[in-house]
Amino acid sequence: MSDQVSDRPVEPRIPTIDLRPWLSGDPDARAAIARTVDEALQTAGFLLVTGHGVDPALRAGVREAARAFFALPAEAKERYAVKVGGRGWLGPGAEANGYSEGTETPPDLKESLSFATHEPFDDPVVNAEWCAPNVWPTEAPELRALCEEYLDRMGELEKELLTLLGDALGIESDFFSRHMDHPTYGFNINWYPGIEVVGEPEPGQFRIGPHTDFGTVTILDRQAGKGGLQVYTDEGGWEDAPFDPEAFTINIGDLMARWTGDRWRSGRHRVLPPPADAPAEELMSLVYFGECTPGTIVESVPAPVGRVAYEPFDSHVYLRGQLDSITVE
Repeated sequence: MSDQVSDRPVEPRIPTIDLRPWLSGDPDARAAIARTVDEALQTAGFLLVTGHGVDPALRAGVREAARAFFALPAEAKERYAVKVGGRGWLGPGAEANGYSEGTETPPDLKESLSFATHEPFDDPVVNAEWCAPNVWPTEAPELRALCEEYLDRMGELEKELLTLLGDALGIESDFFSRHMDHPTYGFNINWYPGIEVVGEPEPGQFRIGPHTDFGTVTILDRQAGKGGLQVYTDEGGWEDAPFDPEAFTINIGDLMARWTGDRWRSGRHRVLPPPADAPAEELMSLVYFGECTPGTIVESVPAPVGRVAYEPFDSHVYLRGQLDSITVE
């Protein structure tokens, strides 16, 4: 397994799915899309999705408002500093995603504004662990309204995608989406500054180190760049992810892979370090981590659809363990 950077483009095994024919309800169109999704998630665990109806102006507005925060001096941002899983600012050195694979890597070369579930749960124990007020920096006054609108749209899109995934497995359409009555979520605005800000990368250091995500589906609004997203497949190794400015990049996480009995693979990926030949390059990603309702017991889909029968597990006990694994102490 090589971690050498490759310039080869990703093959169509990461397809672009237009949701409009799916939403039209045409049975033949829905069946064809379901087949394409099933095949893609067995290889890379990634899709591009268009026809989602999310206004590009909203996506741009979130970025612009967040950039006002990231441009602040470090001492101003420090007021909002938290650890992984908290609500606030993850500063330089806070996170190393490679740890989740058991790899001792240098910390990731990024900063994040991190938000999560804010609607309270009836169970006080669940509420204490998974729900708290989000922290909105006063220095970026427009951010809250824009993010709350964006998160509403992400919740709607996640539920639609989970319905599509149920059909793609050839089982009930609501097999996954029925566990979305009161889901948790995570949302990161990741800022990847250039070398002039972070300095020369150490050996083995990335903007985000190699890892898989932890939950159901991740909905990523990304920007193209030389120090951008790469995806790993057994057939091609590390390759640059395909990019379409209209599309969301979708990948499934470890929880979903286990739920499908490893029929689908959790999409392994990384974000390259800032490039030496473009030292000022900065990128920003909006990353929505879909989860499910706390207390959901995940049982692997049986054979012949599933391929590995995992012991049933509590979705959120699993998620907490994964979040703890990437925290830099």
